[in-house]
Amino acid sequence: MTDLKYWLGFNLVKGIGPAKLQALLDTYKDVSAAWRASERDLERIGLDRRAIATFIETRSEVDLDAYLQRVTDAGVTVLTWESEGYPRYLREIPAPPPVLYVAGEIVEADRWAVAVVGTRRLSPYGKQIVRELVTGLVRNGVTIVSGLARGIDGIAHKTAVEMGGRTLAVLGSGIDCLYPPEHRDLARRIIKERQGAIISDYALGTQPDAKNFPPRNRIISGLSLGVVVVEAGKRSGALITADFAVEHNREVFAVPGNVNSYTSAGANRLIQQGAKLVMSVDDILDELNLTMVPQQVVVQMAMPETAEEATLLKHLSPEPSHVDEIVRASGMSSAKVSSTLAIMELKGMVQQVGGMRYVLAREPAPAYRIDEGR
Repeated sequence: MTDLKYWLGFNLVKGIGPAKLQALLDTYKDVSAAWRASERDLERIGLDRRAIATFIETRSEVDLDAYLQRVTDAGVTVLTWESEGYPRYLREIPAPPPVLYVAGEIVEADRWAVAVVGTRRLSPYGKQIVRELVTGLVRNGVTIVSGLARGIDGIAHKTAVEMGGRTLAVLGSGIDCLYPPEHRDLARRIIKERQGAIISDYALGTQPDAKNFPPRNRIISGLSLGVVVVEAGKRSGALITADFAVEHNREVFAVPGNVNSYTSAGANRLIQQGAKLVMSVDDILDELNLTMVPQQVVVQMAMPETAEEATLLKHLSPEPSHVDEIVRASGMSSAKVSSTLAIMELKGMVQQVGGMRYVLAREPAPAYRIDEGR
């Protein structure tokens, strides 16, 4: 808790993002020492004059203890790169946000999450499809991620809550500046009924602004195994989320629509460019190997990673390996390899691709450490 105020301090400094903060942490032993860095050291590390001036000004004007108390009084949990509860898949993206403000809770089951995004100007068709897809995902234990915006986002969150599922809403504003205002009751319900969380990497008091939403969209992608675009115009912010998904090596899905409909132009174009066409929820579940999420959650919660799992991970890759090859490479018995692989498959760590051949389901996570306007 002692260091938390310094993480919050850097979050308040405009001009010091993940890359610059990482450079500081590479130089100093901890974040508190980095906060006290001299101007000369900041220059040596490579910070530009503008960032240095902003940092020094913020450091001299901000009462970190008072701001930490403000965050605490707001009932907000703060997660940093050093936090055990920092979302695992979000760590995978380039330069993940150093600080997350969380109202509600992020739990282990939220590892199995899919983003559902789209236009504010949804049609009756779009609304129907969102409800059908989210209902199917929730029934299979999948957490729904979106941006709490009007239109597709709001329907996705609301459906998840009504179905008794979990949902994560990522803001383009401070967590105490919920936007749009008509979704405040929905946000409160998510928190009060313990069905997910409201998340932001923006400091308290940050008002929604157009420039905030593209960075917000990268977090939506980072929290998810895949991104589903349901109705999006040619300039929809949902397409930005899809672009981030490609960058983050996530799957991109799109729902086809009327070729003469403005709200389907973006989604249709994504399909034309190679996105997975979605005819039903099964297309998503099968592509992401999410048909056994409840079982995966149970096993993940009940059984921690073992030395045997760590050994097998060293000898697995995205390329298929036959179980006999794995036995020889690992030096483990055939029975031990087979039983460990079975558990790892339930956890979603590996996938059997036929003929007793296995591949890594995902790259391992690093060990360290509101539409058109969105």
